[in-house]
Order: sequence, then C-alpha cells, then structure tokens
Amino acid sequence: MSSQLKPGTSNACNITSLSLACEVNDVLRSISPRWKMQILHKIAAGHVQFSTLKQAFPSLSDQILGKRLGELVADELILKVVVKEKPPQHIVYEITDRAMELLKVIDDLHQWGLKWS
Repeated sequence: MSSQLKPGTSNACNITSLSLACEVNDVLRSISPRWKMQILHKIAAGHVQFSTLKQAFPSLSDQILGKRLGELVADELILKVVVKEKPPQHIVYEITDRAMELLKVIDDLHQWGLKWS
C-alpha cells in the first residue's frame, strides 16, 4: 500500500469495509497513487535508471520518485537490480511478469476510457 493509516479512523474503517466487500478496491488503491502507473509503464519500455525516470518526469520530485519506486518493488511489480556493486553503484529497474499482466489490464482500462469518456 502507498501510505499508512491510523487505526480506528473513519478512513481506515472505510478502507477495511471496501476491502472486505471487494478485492478490486485493494487493487485500485494500490495502483492509484499519482505517478505510479506512469513510472511502471516507463520501466516496461526497458531497463531504466533513476536518472532516466527523472528525465522522463521532470516535475516529479526525487522524494516521490524514490517512494513510488519503493512501493513498486514492495508490490513485486519491478525489480531493483544492482549492475555494478562497487561505488558508484549502477542500479537499474526491471519490470516483472506480474507487472506485465497488470499493464495489459491497465491498457484495457485505458481503451475503455477512450471509448466511453
């Protein structure tokens, strides 16, 4: 998930109720944070470094980019691969099979939006 909720708040209770009602709500909540799908889509185009993503999304702060990358790794949608272990490290991000399946669904959702919006 993208952020921690305070237990017992109405927001936490609502999220729990929605999760119990339908698992789709969990999925939508997981993929909905700003920039998350754009970053995933860019990584799907090939092995990508932090600096490449920064160039692709210049208005995205380093802090949010790092946070979203961490979420994508935790969600097992991308892999963080250390190519060069000696300093300076060379790190690239790679997409997982799980993410490729998700992107197919996202593309279908995009096509639906174009048709019906």
